[in-house]
Amino acid sequence: MKRANPFVNQDLRRIQTFIYLIPVVGFFPALWMLYQRQGSREQRAVSRLAVTLATGWLFGYLLLGAGASAAQAGALPLLITSSLLTSGYFLVNLWLMVRLWQRKAIWLPGVSQVSDRLP
Repeated sequence: MKRANPFVNQDLRRIQTFIYLIPVVGFFPALWMLYQRQGSREQRAVSRLAVTLATGWLFGYLLLGAGASAAQAGALPLLITSSLLTSGYFLVNLWLMVRLWQRKAIWLPGVSQVSDRLP
């Protein structure tokens, strides 16, 4: 079992955790951190949550875009839903960043339960 390094700066870890929550861009460092299997327990949980949110957003965005291009008459409602999904994704990430800044728990009902089941 690895021992935690007592000389690691906690503020540096917190900044890294902020990076994971940046919409779209934070997906890649979060995925890399999970691939490396490093970081604290909180960082791994936030990384799993960021990867789950980004994957869900991308999957929904692509499906709604494909549906809008395939449907001629019902394209507008699908495009509006896609824009609402994207806005919601960005707002949720911003809200999680505010919660991290306030040093509160980073947890979303349903999404966190799914992300906790990831390896």
